[in-house]
Amino acid sequence: MSEMQHVTERQPVTRTCPFDPPAEYRTLRDEAPIAEVTLPDGATGWLVSRYADVRAVLADPRFSARRRPLRTAAADAPVPPPPTGWFIMMDAPEHTRFRRLLTGQFTVRRMRQLAPAVERIVAEHLDAMAAAGGPVDLVHAFALPIPSLVICELLGVPYADREEFQRNSATLLRIDAAPEEVQEAQTAMNAYFRRLAADKRAEPGDDILSELVQSGELTEEELAGVGVLLLVAGHETTANMIALATMCLLRNPGQLAALRADPSLMDGAVEELLRYLSVIQYGVRRTAREDVELDGHRIPAGSLVVAALPSGNRDTTQFPGDPEQLDVSRTSRSHLAFGHGIHQCLGQQLARVEMKAALSALFARFPDLRLAVPVEEVPMRDDMIVYGVHELPVTW
Repeated sequence: MSEMQHVTERQPVTRTCPFDPPAEYRTLRDEAPIAEVTLPDGATGWLVSRYADVRAVLADPRFSARRRPLRTAAADAPVPPPPTGWFIMMDAPEHTRFRRLLTGQFTVRRMRQLAPAVERIVAEHLDAMAAAGGPVDLVHAFALPIPSLVICELLGVPYADREEFQRNSATLLRIDAAPEEVQEAQTAMNAYFRRLAADKRAEPGDDILSELVQSGELTEEELAGVGVLLLVAGHETTANMIALATMCLLRNPGQLAALRADPSLMDGAVEELLRYLSVIQYGVRRTAREDVELDGHRIPAGSLVVAALPSGNRDTTQFPGDPEQLDVSRTSRSHLAFGHGIHQCLGQQLARVEMKAALSALFARFPDLRLAVPVEEVPMRDDMIVYGVHELPVTW
């Protein structure tokens, strides 16, 4: 049993193609699938790059969801408690308590019932784009407002407050944000949700936050933390998937033509785009609670472990054909874009509904949609925890 198979200078972070993870992952999967590396924030950790091992880490309770934040450089720093209410950084039974309260809010049936409302929101934004005429920034005209409106409606958050929460969300997800900036954004969002929860307590509505308030099972701080987490997760990931998927399909005209020729492929195409693009670009962090043997390697207790989702989703042992190529006819339901195990994304069915509605309607409404700038000029979100594009100028 080996403690270390391979050491690289740093976790791979440099892309040669905007749609592909760093090319070094291919070598790591073949030669050093469990490697001790220096992470982007200077800490040392174990990088897990094969599909089977990523899945194993995410399902193994010996790996704690509590971990050092991405910006914590000190490798020997103690693992801090998660922000109050941020159950994605908690283990059972604490995690179970929060998840139980929310699971019924995001069932497949309930999300499918939302589809007509999502389609209406999509159509309204396409009408506005058509009236304005191109070129437009697809991120701010279409990809960002759709999931923002939907999650606001679900949570009971006034959409009129979007500038404030989108600005603070962006700060929380910036890799280069100073700790004081992160703390300021977190404090502002918590204060906002405490005020909103007080309003719901006085005058409840038909929304998730009202139901959580009325349940009486969460403290004021827990309500605020859950609200922040759901709001940030509920719009940032899907917004970036819609914009990046649009750009990707425009750069893969053969795949886009196949979708236009057979719209029944869209469900599978959404799964393939989730696999292929994997916007959680630096993977999911875990902490070994004890010494763990993983595929013949000893990972010492207290070690930081990174489950590299983008790498696992390109593993040739799991995905037939060439997983380095986009194939909208591929069966990709087993992808790891939403994670795995008890922390698998709570809102994954909502994301699917939103992506299908947005992409189907966008390409039907604008058959001549194209980039309005050279692809090299599209500003990519290399500086963010959630990958995508900062802007996507398009015309038709």
